[in-house]
Amino acid sequence: MFMYPSPLAQSPRRPSVGPPSHTTFPSAPESVGAARGYALEIIERDAPGIAPAHVADVQLVVSELVTNSFRYGTEPGDRVALTISASANRVRVEVHDPTRRRPRFKPESEERQRGRGMFIVEHLAEIWGVDDRPLGKTVWAELTWH
Repeated sequence: MFMYPSPLAQSPRRPSVGPPSHTTFPSAPESVGAARGYALEIIERDAPGIAPAHVADVQLVVSELVTNSFRYGTEPGDRVALTISASANRVRVEVHDPTRRRPRFKPESEERQRGRGMFIVEHLAEIWGVDDRPLGKTVWAELTWH
């Protein structure tokens, strides 16, 4: 199923930051690195001067959300959409995919190498959530600092 760009789901918690920047990536592992690079470009353009540690946190959240999206929210040929809004003290990351399957917290396991992504997002984000869309969902996270 191909995901056509559509209007973004608007959460009532949407912060007032710079205009959102939106792009899509193929549903593939190599898109994670491209999404991290895109996040860096948007932050440097819209909110220069954010501490490198905060930029790294945003990139990690982008990595986790995009990875979850292509692993669990897409099928071959689909695309993952990424929207980033940035200001000096807040970044909002939104990842859109064509399924309604919600992210899950997996039980801790020393045997499993995967399954920690949403724990990372919850730790780094001030708030995160999931909004349904007509064709799929948006998983979003807001990171703030002072």
